[in-house]
Amino acid sequence: MCWKKPEPETAAAEIGVKMKCPSCGEEMVVLELNNVEIDYCLECGGIWLDEGELETLVGDSAEELKAEFVREKRTRERKIKCPACGRKMTKVVCGKTHLDMCKKGHGIWFDRGELAEIIAYDDMNSQVLEFLEDMFRNTIKQEGE
Repeated sequence: MCWKKPEPETAAAEIGVKMKCPSCGEEMVVLELNNVEIDYCLECGGIWLDEGELETLVGDSAEELKAEFVREKRTRERKIKCPACGRKMTKVVCGKTHLDMCKKGHGIWFDRGELAEIIAYDDMNSQVLEFLEDMFRNTIKQEGE
């Protein structure tokens, strides 16, 4: 049997290293929603969904939603690096929302409020949307106190 060196993102997860926010660099916390572990940045409010987590969150609507993603060829937004592999992500747009997707398929980055915008875009999953709205409302309330 041959030992194979694990990929960096797999090795980090196995030893419990917290993921760094690709937007502000702070450590992210893990929140659980509908059996999906969401990486959430308390500093900037961004959310990282690993590959397959969007599908788990929104169910059957995910394929329709992902079909709406259009790659942006030219953008003035700065490209951020994937928190899993460290490579620059591709900018995509869905409706009026601009997102960052890992070119290697590791996941999708949502800036503050973008995941809720995407879910509301097609009125897909009201339970997830209600949770996100409550989470952001509480985050904003804590910041203002």
